[in-house]
Amino acid sequence: MSTNHEGFMRLAIAEAARAGAEGNSAVGSVIVQNNAVIGSGRNLVASNNDPTAHAETVALREASAALGQPDLIGCTLYTSFQPCPMCCGALMVSGIATLVMGARPDPTDNRFGAYTVEKLLDLAGWAARMEVLTGVLPSECLEVRREWEARNTTGR
Repeated sequence: MSTNHEGFMRLAIAEAARAGAEGNSAVGSVIVQNNAVIGSGRNLVASNNDPTAHAETVALREASAALGQPDLIGCTLYTSFQPCPMCCGALMVSGIATLVMGARPDPTDNRFGAYTVEKLLDLAGWAARMEVLTGVLPSECLEVRREWEARNTTGR
């Protein structure tokens, strides 16, 4: 597993900024295997009219295509914002070993209630199968998100 968490998170933040500039939710992700980026993604829901085109799923698709297989066991996914329940499920199915998160939603403004990645992993019996690291450049991740929210009235 890579220990260059800040460097890879900065790549995810750059993807988030691109997503926000394109009118999508400002979330970005990268997938790393053996210290090399094998997939990257940014939220493309609005651009592609695809409710599943979240940053994490876009990155999973790209990494799987690069490897020629859906099995991403041993890979690390960096994301600028806590994955939604759909994306968390996709990370589990793909075999991602480590999830590195930058920011989380405000607990009082979470559209998924009391959801956290850790709670879903625990509920699904996956808590020991995926390492979750939090708080990597959270201020920078939140800043990109806040800039996007200031331009977007839907807040999504």
